Amino acid sequence: MAEFDIERQTVIAADPTRILALIDDFHQWKKWSPWEELDPNLERVYSGADRGLGAKYSWKGNRKAGQGSMEITSVSHRGVGVRLAFEKPYKATNQATFELRPVAGGTEVTWRMTGQRTGIMTMLGKLMDKLVGRDFEKGLAKLRAEAEAEG
Repeated sequence: MAEFDIERQTVIAADPTRILALIDDFHQWKKWSPWEELDPNLERVYSGADRGLGAKYSWKGNRKAGQGSMEITSVSHRGVGVRLAFEKPYKATNQATFELRPVAGGTEVTWRMTGQRTGIMTMLGKLMDKLVGRDFEKGLAKLRAEAEAEG
């Protein structure tokens, strides 16, 4: 097994509280998550808290969307931690974090995912960073557009 750490960042011209509200509420992810558009018939189940610590979200979709679940494990003014469990097309449990840092012109948002590559994912190595990183970049751009439009 090999550890991985994928991260991308952007600056959003919005207050951290506005950005946090789009991240710590899984219902809001439909507006910006890069994976929401992979399956127009995606099945979503929300449980636990409505938002923030203990909020849970599970999905089941086509071959591209796969199946899995997420749970918010930490929330502060500095960011959000999410436990991400994939069931299909492969099994994996990773940690995702969204770090928010005030900077000139807005808020720097860093989206990071860490975990262990197992099985075929071990062989993919840098390709995994490129593919997931591209999704993070797309999601951050959509998050920026959403936060700036409503901010």
